Amino acid sequence: PSARDLGMTVTNTPDVLSECTADLAITLLLMVARRAGEGERELRAGNWSGWRPTHLVGTKVSGKTLGIIGFGRIGQEVARRAHHGFGMDILVYNRSKVATDVLARCNATQVDAIDDLLPQCDFVSLHCPGGAANRHLINSRRLNLMKQDAFLINTARGEVIDEWALIQALMFDMIGGAALDVFDGEPRISPDLLQCDNLVMLPHLGSATRESREAMGFRVLDNLSDFFAGKTPRDKVI
Repeated sequence: PSARDLGMTVTNTPDVLSECTADLAITLLLMVARRAGEGERELRAGNWSGWRPTHLVGTKVSGKTLGIIGFGRIGQEVARRAHHGFGMDILVYNRSKVATDVLARCNATQVDAIDDLLPQCDFVSLHCPGGAANRHLINSRRLNLMKQDAFLINTARGEVIDEWALIQALMFDMIGGAALDVFDGEPRISPDLLQCDNLVMLPHLGSATRESREAMGFRVLDNLSDFFAGKTPRDKVI
């Protein structure tokens, strides 16, 4: 509203970071399923005593069911990797109807409500917008709908998850684990999150590849060039 009141033009940088953010979502999914963070911490602390059959037993990913909340560019790229790379079944919740041909690319099924999706999934990955409308979209009630051994992955926005509810779910083993690239109020991190061993955390690395960051920068320059040439910038938001 302030930008509109001041007559400002606002642009963003879509498209160019979808693949790398999807790659990171899959990275987090694999890390939390296979307890990679716990394993690395153990090694670095010098506490590994050698191979044994019950050590850090994780969860198989291939063939499991992945629920995707928000089926835009990034959500679709995650589905493509999960289905064609790991043979995962894909369930989708999206605010609007997803075209049949888009769903067919990954043999995905769209459900009508988040509450319908959560109980069916072994993994749930968030790719919805942030903001007031989606603040605490994943709350204690919805965490209770997840399977006790299911995993939650968030590369969207930190405020989408009620972090206190997530902390409770992790500490009391109400879900299998979680993996976060974004946090509510980042870079501040709740000290209680740091105590959750069944949680993988990364410092907002979704688009952090040389290729994506360069493409984002050039997209900014293209928008500026259009603006100062009197044209409508290609990525105009306001």
